[in-house]
Order: sequence, then C-alpha cells, then structure tokens
Amino acid sequence: MQLKHKIVALAILPLLLASAVIGALVLLHAQRLGEQQARLIETSIIASKQTELKHYVELALSAITPLYGSGRDDPAIQQQVLATLAGLDYGSDGYFFVYDGTGRNLMHPRQPELVGRNLLTMTDPYGVHAIQALLTSARSGDGFQRYHWQKPSTGQLTEKLAYVVMLDRWGWMLGTGLYLDDVEQATGQARAEVAANIRGTMWAIAGVALVAVLLVFAGGLTLNLSEHRLADRKLQLLAQRIVSSQEEERSRVSRELHDGISQLLVSVKFQLELACHELEAGRAQALGTLRGGLARLGEAIAEVRRISHDLRPSLLDSFGLAAAIGQLAAEFERRSGLAVEYQERLAGARLPDRESVALFRIVQEALTNIERHAQAQSVSIALAQSGPAVQLRVCDDGIGFDLARIEQAHSGGIGLRNIRERIEHLGGRFTLSSAPGRTELMVILPLPD
Repeated sequence: MQLKHKIVALAILPLLLASAVIGALVLLHAQRLGEQQARLIETSIIASKQTELKHYVELALSAITPLYGSGRDDPAIQQQVLATLAGLDYGSDGYFFVYDGTGRNLMHPRQPELVGRNLLTMTDPYGVHAIQALLTSARSGDGFQRYHWQKPSTGQLTEKLAYVVMLDRWGWMLGTGLYLDDVEQATGQARAEVAANIRGTMWAIAGVALVAVLLVFAGGLTLNLSEHRLADRKLQLLAQRIVSSQEEERSRVSRELHDGISQLLVSVKFQLELACHELEAGRAQALGTLRGGLARLGEAIAEVRRISHDLRPSLLDSFGLAAAIGQLAAEFERRSGLAVEYQERLAGARLPDRESVALFRIVQEALTNIERHAQAQSVSIALAQSGPAVQLRVCDDGIGFDLARIEQAHSGGIGLRNIRERIEHLGGRFTLSSAPGRTELMVILPLPD
C-alpha cells in the first residue's frame, strides 16, 4: 500500500470507528430511554385505571349500601343485592362480579354460564389461579390483581386489572376490572416510535459518517493531486536547474579554455614559429625566444592543472578534505592577495566522499563570492569535528549583503540555494548571516555511522 493510501486509510478508519461507537452508544441509550418511557406510560395508565376501579367499586358499594346495611342476611336480600350489581355496568366490557369465600361464582352478567361453578382452581393461560389470587388480594386489603380473562366484546383472552373488596358479613368478594389491551397498545406505540426514532438517528449518523468519509476522501484526493503537481513542478525546476548548472559549468570551462589555455597555446605557437625563423636566419636571439616559448608552455600547463583542480581536486582523493581546503586557501590567498587564516581540527580523520565533496564545494563557492563581491581584507576558515558531526565556518570582514535579496536571485555557480539543498540532502544544517564588517557561513554536517 502506498503512503498516500495509508494516510487516507488512517484518516477514514478512526472516523468510521468513532461513528460506529457513537451509533452503538446512541442505540443503547435510546433503547433504554424507550423502555423507560414505555414503563412510565404503563405505570401512568395502570395508576389511572386503579383509581378508576376504586371509584367504580365505591359506586357499587354505594348502590348496595341500603340493602347490605339493613342488617338482613336472608337469601331474598342477597338476591336483591346480586340483581342490583348485575344491573350496574359501564361500557361494553365493564361489569361487576361476585364470588363467595370458596371461589364459587354468584353473579357474572357477561358470562352467566359461570354462575354456580367453583372456579377456585381455574388458571389463565399463564398459570395464574385468578379467583384464588383475587380472594387473597381482597382479604389482604390490597384489592388489585392482574390476570388474563375473556374480553366480552372480542371474545379474546386479554390481560385484565381487577379490584376486589370483601363483604365480610356474608363472606362475599365483590369486584370489577378493566382490560389492559389499551395499555399494551400505548406501550407498543411508544416502543414503535422509539424504534423509528432510533432508525432515523442511525440513518442520520450513517449519513454524517458517509459525508465525512467522502469529504476526507475528497480532501485526500485533492491533497494528493496538489502534492503531485507540486512534486512535478519541483522536479521540473530541479531538472532545469541541473541543466542550467551544467550549461553554466560548461560555459565557465569553455571561457577558461578559450581565454586562458587557448591564448597561451597560441602565444607558445607564435614563440616557437618565431624561434624557428630566427634559427633559420642564424640570429643569436633565437635561444631566448625558444626559452620564452617554453615559459609560456609552462604557464599553459599550470592553467590546465588549475582548471583540473577546480573540477576535481586531486588532493581531495589523495590526502583528504583538510589538505584540499588548505591548498584551496593558499591558492586563493596567493591569487587574491587577501589574508587567509585556515584552522582545521579533524585530527587526521578521513570524511566520506559525499561529505568531503560537499564541504569542499561550499568553501570554493564561498571564496569565489568573497573575491568577487565582499571587498574584504581578510578571510578565516575553520574546519573541525564536533562529536558525531563536522563543522565548517567561513568568515570575512567585507561589506556584507542583503541575504533575502541574494537568496531570491538566481546566482551563478552552485549558489546559496544549491548549498542549502546539498546540505539538507545530507541531513545537515546551513546558516548564513551577513552585516557590514562580518559575513559568516556555518555548516554542520553529521557523519555517517
């Protein structure tokens, strides 16, 4: 996998993971809140139904109070009470029922077939002994009981909430109940709404995550294209700079060959031709002319050596960097007339070829610039090893220059920009400071292990 793909993956994967975690947390909390809401709705409805049932039972008790409170216990009065309760109903599914203490049904207006039957051991589909539980609840004073019973309007078994009280003197249980299918409907609707909200939230999170992933992908693609364009521009500039440097170096060598060696060789040729004519004429000055030609030939040989030394100093290969810079400093002092102070503290260490060539070229470029532009009187060069690095410092007492303007200009030779790029390529540091009276170039270059 390429680096750019790894970067995009590292940006997208945490985003997807964070979105998944957020979605899971939202889902968990939404489900909990939905369940709490459903239980709250159920509790609220049950509480309202309990209050309603108490009111119904109180109304029934009020209706039979004149009969029950008369103090009579004969079967006739009891039948009147049962008839009165049978006539009290509310809605299609609201009615009262009466059982004796043994669980025998005494009155059931909606299911008359149950009258006279003992239902104490009867259970609903969930195993609840409904009548027995009602008797227990009525005797304990709580009065409320939930069980499943056939709903008259639909004929289906439906959960029911009943409230019962005891008519202690006769040992009867009086009660009524409300069916809870509306509670199931309300809680089911609440749960359905919560589920719909959860789905909507999850889709929203997924949409946001998708948009974020697309934005990251688009940003990565844009950055990749931008980096490609920038890299292409840098490669083009580098190629142009290399070609320009090659052409400038060829032009310099061509000028030196034409202006120096060619003129010297032409002068030698004229000297030798003149010596030949003088010898043929028997003139005595022919020997002096010949010697002058030999001297000019020696100058041509020295110029060839100088050009060769500029291209690749032989001392750099034979004796190392310290000796090559020493020779360069000595030749510069002799040629320019400036005082050059050279100090080296490498302790005889031999540097690798790349580092040696880079430092030598930097000194060469620095001295060339000093000679051309600095108007200096003295130059100091210091070369030393400092721990795992080598340090080079070149100073002069010239007029200085505007560093920002020089770096923006396209100068000849390797130039300040090329010096910096060369040092950065080798992992070193390059600093340059300039002011009237002092210009200092400092290079710190790490040595390979």
